[in-house]
Amino acid sequence: MIPLEMVGSLNMVGYGLAAIGPGIGIGLIFASVIQGTARQPEARGALMGTAWIGFAVVEALAVIGIALAFAIQ
Repeated sequence: MIPLEMVGSLNMVGYGLAAIGPGIGIGLIFASVIQGTARQPEARGALMGTAWIGFAVVEALAVIGIALAFAIQ
């Protein structure tokens, strides 16, 4: 049996695991918006505005994470 050689950076494996957090965060944000809209349909505009701000912050953390994974090679 030939041993497999791991080529590449372990940083990318770490980023792959770290990307789970923002994925869960985005899911929770929009799940809350859907629940809030179902309870109070007239509050949809305010909820969506807040959701997009939260989405941008969570996604920025993911982008910073991948930038650091490439920078720390």
